[in-house]
Amino acid sequence: MNAPQVPSTLDDPLVIGGRAYRSRLLVGTGKYRDFRETRDAIVASGAQIVTVAIRRTNIGQDANEPSLVDALPPDEFTYLPNSAGCYTADEAVRTLRLGRELLDGHALCKLEVLGDQASLYPNVRETLVAAERLVADGFEVMVYTSDDPIVARELEAIGCVAIMPLASLIGSGMGIVNPWSLRLILERAKVPVLVDAGVGTASDASIAMELGCAGVLMNTAIAKAREPVRMARAMKLAVEAGREAYLAGRMPRKLYAAEASSPIGGVVR
Repeated sequence: MNAPQVPSTLDDPLVIGGRAYRSRLLVGTGKYRDFRETRDAIVASGAQIVTVAIRRTNIGQDANEPSLVDALPPDEFTYLPNSAGCYTADEAVRTLRLGRELLDGHALCKLEVLGDQASLYPNVRETLVAAERLVADGFEVMVYTSDDPIVARELEAIGCVAIMPLASLIGSGMGIVNPWSLRLILERAKVPVLVDAGVGTASDASIAMELGCAGVLMNTAIAKAREPVRMARAMKLAVEAGREAYLAGRMPRKLYAAEASSPIGGVVR
């Protein structure tokens, strides 16, 4: 007998800016020991979209230093330049324009405008200003923001191609601290919603996907694991499992089950 066909991830792609991706896991490229470990972990994760901090990572700005593009060639991965480390709309727009220039007109970007150096919480006012300017300039903006559903709605109205609310603070590993806010965003969004920041382990990623998120972006959870490559594989499986569970639909919750899990009619006594 032939084994049943298992749906391929190609049948359920992540669509960002009109392009389809097999993997719903997006991975950052910072905090690894070296570019070799970066590549090994990202290959293990199965990620196709990799985000790079333009202000911190060499992708051609310095011809005398090792470049990330040698480890992760742009013909193998979709680069997502980001404005990490920017605290004003002007800084963010200038940084992402530089990224577009370095990547030969690449329009897809991740907008990130921070409001506090200690917590790295987003400055939503500056984020809204930057998003409007970038969209008007032809960028396809994936935007890091708070878990405020009103702000998420405004960013979508501006024309962002994906909304990326934090699960908890960047690098905290605290997981999803407010699933109810994420659900409000998910219920109303017409563009993909991806959790960005705060994932600590595989179960966090799976929960985000079970809530209905289109994907998860992470960096520290993999790069700072004891074994980054092994954690990358775990995150790949967690995202896939969470998506499958979401599509399957969980059973209703009950305080108790006054019903046997197997039928009892016709049982030999």
